[in-house]
Formats: sequence, structure tokens, C-alpha cells
Amino acid sequence: MPNEILTFNLNAQAIIPEAFILLGIVGTLIVDLAGEKTASKWAPVICYLSLGSSLVALAFQWSNPADSAFLGSFISDNLSLAFRGIISLSTLISLSISWRYTEQSGSPIGEFAAIVLSATLGAMLLCGSTDLVSVFISLETLSVASYLLSGYLKRDPRSSEAALKYLLVGSAAAAVYLYGSSLLYGLSGSTNLENIGVELINKPSFITSIALVFVLSTVAFKIAAVPFHQWTPDVYEGSPTPVVAFLSVGSKTAGFAFAIRILITSFSSFDAQWKLLFTILAILSMVLGNIVALAQTSMKRMLAYSSIGQAGFVMIGIVSGTQDGLSAAVLYLAAYLFMNLGAFSCVILFSLRTGSDKITDYSGLYQKDPLITLGLSICLLSLGGLPPMLGFFGKIYLFFAGWADQQYLLVIVGLVTSVISIYYYISVIKMMVVKEPQEASEIVKSYPETKWNVVGLPPLRVALFTCLAVTALGGILSNPLFKLANTAVSETPFLQKSLATINFYSLIN
Repeated sequence: MPNEILTFNLNAQAIIPEAFILLGIVGTLIVDLAGEKTASKWAPVICYLSLGSSLVALAFQWSNPADSAFLGSFISDNLSLAFRGIISLSTLISLSISWRYTEQSGSPIGEFAAIVLSATLGAMLLCGSTDLVSVFISLETLSVASYLLSGYLKRDPRSSEAALKYLLVGSAAAAVYLYGSSLLYGLSGSTNLENIGVELINKPSFITSIALVFVLSTVAFKIAAVPFHQWTPDVYEGSPTPVVAFLSVGSKTAGFAFAIRILITSFSSFDAQWKLLFTILAILSMVLGNIVALAQTSMKRMLAYSSIGQAGFVMIGIVSGTQDGLSAAVLYLAAYLFMNLGAFSCVILFSLRTGSDKITDYSGLYQKDPLITLGLSICLLSLGGLPPMLGFFGKIYLFFAGWADQQYLLVIVGLVTSVISIYYYISVIKMMVVKEPQEASEIVKSYPETKWNVVGLPPLRVALFTCLAVTALGGILSNPLFKLANTAVSETPFLQKSLATINFYSLIN
């Protein structure tokens, strides 16, 4: 039986990073019971300790990754460690930029932190899940917490609308996943992803293709790929901005981790089919995401469509199916963490002072707040892929891997849509730097002068400076970062085995 290739043991040390997150959830709930004043003081400290300890535990496991755990339903290999590290760090930055926003909106901080950590727990578990059941539990933990976060501003009807839309579409995606999983279980007699891959080799291709479509639909929903993107603009616009920052990085990263594991492990003998479908999703996402972003007047909606296009870029690396392609995808997600959260930090700082989200209200911002102008400009230029920013080198690695694997159409579409994206990113920069405040609204004209106290910087500004430093200087360090991403792929056993299987089927077909 294929079960013999797995070591069935609990091996609880594999989830030590997640255990720290769970302790953080319990801690924030306890201080929340003590009152809002106590929660405001101690919830951030607990979150920093929890997430910091989780990152340290992930770093210690990097050199000595654990074997499969919990009867083969979870594994802490290098790939999962890399993705879990990205998610944990994205949560740390997202929470750092959320405290002031949450306090100003009058929402309970302890409760908010507990839900964000719960979403983080689900996302991290999803990155290492190797069983259909553990995947579903992790997926729903992430999804339910995300629904709650989207509707966290109870007095804002847009937030309630965003949560309702997210819930309805997410519930449908969960049902589709369960139906696809039932087909996979019926075909293979197992819920383990590796066993399923072995059993599907000689199974009917029609039924397997249906299961593939259902599972791929769930993946597309999590990464906000076209045509499963309908929830993204409305949820991004109506949700609290820090929640959008987390969803745009943490949830998307977990979705890509799930995609790599289930497609390359369970559908290795059907690589031509899922690569074709992923190619279509990538092209649609890059084209629609970047073109529709041109017409947006809301900063958050523009970044929503931008994230759809960015998902298409990452899919180039996955479709290539090579070690360089997967490494480039991991690197770009890490780069996206800093440049996207840096942009959202600037958006939050602006909205805290003005309460506005309109792009036209950024007109003449450089006169009142040159630091936010500079920070947002750096992050947007990096998202557009202009040198020497980190985003430029991330895209270069993706395009190079795609071209080497003869994915010429994907690379050409990626290059063209990157040029399109530069236009709407630079339009925002032009609005801030070239336009005068009187050409838009009275927002910037009445914008209060910013007091940037370097001593004792609040968490939001520390997060902003960190993201800007990595985004601006990360290009210089892109090669070492790529080597780390390459290590995450090359030293992950299931990837090397699955890639060899894919190459074998490509040769015989």
C-alpha cells in the first residue's frame, strides 16, 4: 500500500510555530475580558511575542525540518516553512499598522487581534497540510476568521456588505472544494495527497478532470484569480484597511502554498491539464486585473485589481513547474509582502488624517506630507516592476523562469500588462507630486502637518520604514533572497519527487 511510504506519528514539534500563535490567541482573549483599557495596553505586546516566537521557531526548523506529523496530515518541510514565515511576518506588519486604525474606529483591540491571529493560524496550517481533511479544516479556519474581519466595522454598512459577499462566495467555494475532495477520495480511497497522486495515475481521466476543476476553483478563489475574483474589489473597499492588507498577502500566500502542494503532489500525472487551466487563469488575471485598475477612483479598489494582476504574475512561476519557477514564485510573494504592506501603511496614514480613500484626494500630498508621498511612490514603483526596486528583480526571475520553460505567451502577456500597471501606478504618483491640491478637493489643503518624531516611533511608522527599506534596498540583495527561495524548493523532498514525475510524463506524452 502507498501508506507505507509515510511515517505515521504525532511529531507535535512540527507545529511549534503554530502553538505560539495559539497561545497568542488565548492571551489576547484573556486580556480582552479584563477590559478595553487593559486590552489596548497588553494585546499588542502579546501579539508581538506570539508572532516573534513563531518566526524564531520557524528559523530554528529551517536547518532541521521536521518529518510528517499528526498521522501524515501535516508536514513541516522547507517549502511550508518559507510560506509560513511569509504569513507570520505579514501578520506582524499588518497588526503593527492596525492598532491606531482600530482604536480610532472604536473597535475592541483584543478581539480584533484574536481574530487576526486565528486567520494566521489557519493560513499557516494550510501551508503544511497534506491531507484533504486537514486542508479543509485549515481553509475554513482562515476563511471564517476572514469573514469576521471583513465585517468588523459593525457601524459601517460597506463593511457589513463586504462580509456578506465574502461569506456567500466563500461558502460556495468551500462546498465546491468538498465536492472535489469527495471525488478524489472515491477515486483513490485515501485522503492523503501523496497517496491520491499515486492512485490517480491509472484512474479515468474524465472524473479526475472534474475533481481537478473543482479543486482548482477553490484555489482560484483564495488567490483572487479571474474569473473567481468578483468578491475582491467589494471586500477590499468595504473592509477595514488593515484587514485588506492582511488578506492581500497572508490569505493569498496560503492559497498559493495550497495550490503548489495539491497540484504538484496529487495531480502530477495530469500536469498538462492543470497547467493549461492555470495558464488561462494567469492570462485572464493579468489582463483584467491591470486593465480594470486603470479606471478605478478608489485607492483600495485600485490595489484590489492590482492584487489580481499580481496573482497572475506569480502563476507564471507555478505554470513553468520548474525549480527556478517555483523559487521565483516564493521570492515574489516575499517581495510582495513588503511592497504591498508598505503601500497600505501609507494609505492607512492618509486615511487616519483625512478619512478619504479617493485617489483624487491625494492631489498635492507632497506639500503636506513628503514622507508618505515618498513611501507610497517607492512601493507603487516596485509593484509596477521598475528598477532598482525589489519588485523588478522578482518579476525578472519569474519571466526568466517562464521563458526558460517556453511559456512564451505568459511572459509576453506579463510584460505587456506590467507596462499597463506602471501607467496607473505612476498616475497616483503624478497626482501626489505634480497636481496642486486645489485641482482635487479640500482634503489635502486642510491636511494637518505631520509630526514625525524619530524617537519612540509608533508601530505603524516602524512598519512603514521597514517595508520601505526592504523594498528600496531589497533589489541589491535579490540574489541571496533568491538562493533562500531556491533552497526552500530544492530541499523539499515531495517537490523534487513530483517534479521528476512530471518530467517523466512530459517525456512519454
